[in-house]
Amino acid sequence: MATLKSGEERLRDRKPIKPPTPAYLSTAGSPLSVDRELYSAIQQGPRTLVESFTLPIRSGRAWKAPAKSIVRISTPEGAQVGDLNVWNAHNPRERFWASRTKQLHSSHVSTYDRLWSCLPYMRPLVTIIADSLSWYGVDETGGRVHDLLGTRCDPYINVLLSGPEASYDYHCHSNLTRAVIPFGLNESDVHDVINLFQITGLDSKGRYFMNACPAEGGDFIEFFAEQDVLMALSTCPGGDLSLWGFGSDSEKDMIKCCRPLKVEVFKLEDEEKILAQKWSGAERPDYKGRHGLVVPEGEKRS
Repeated sequence: MATLKSGEERLRDRKPIKPPTPAYLSTAGSPLSVDRELYSAIQQGPRTLVESFTLPIRSGRAWKAPAKSIVRISTPEGAQVGDLNVWNAHNPRERFWASRTKQLHSSHVSTYDRLWSCLPYMRPLVTIIADSLSWYGVDETGGRVHDLLGTRCDPYINVLLSGPEASYDYHCHSNLTRAVIPFGLNESDVHDVINLFQITGLDSKGRYFMNACPAEGGDFIEFFAEQDVLMALSTCPGGDLSLWGFGSDSEKDMIKCCRPLKVEVFKLEDEEKILAQKWSGAERPDYKGRHGLVVPEGEKRS
């Protein structure tokens, strides 16, 4: 039996590694590569406001948006992080898949990236068509905006890290849970989020970090609905994350940097003209296999 080398020996013998190639590259004609001319026309086309509301601090709300509508989420009073969930409006089993979206696009998303749904559906729920923070890029700490690395804050981790006295009912997980109950959903339907307007990254040891939100009053992100969707948003109790921490004292401090978020849903006025033959809606991959399983249809005669 061969003797396993020590870690020090293996590091010494390791050959230089070339810069990696992304596992999923967007090429012309790929579903990962959207028609930028089309989506620019959608974003710039005339629109009619059909719904508008403002979420107070440390709250949540859910709403439906039909296919081909535009959803705009903005920061009317300044920096504020928002945790967003998305489902197929007719089938909550089809919901946003943060992990796959992160693989297909990036750990942080922006204009022309899509939010993809889970298996076995594997299709876009919405496409980002505008982002006023697209200029941010990568800061000196390695931070980027619109985070898919992390997930929502929740009362369970708060109690785990800070004890029962830190029990708190307005974390994003709780806000989203309350928001979807009127739509027949419950806590188990709440899933990993996209953290809108949130700056995050990984340090030199691969540890997750959060920086203060760079948004100002009026910053926004816009989504084009690729199918009928149900969306839910929480105004994070961490506010702009400039004072974030764990424990009951932190919850009291963070309220000082909490602000509302605004949601607007628009209908395209020239929908038929703009979409024409270029948009066909979200379709599932045509996989007809049974994962290698063969199910007998009954006992055969001998």
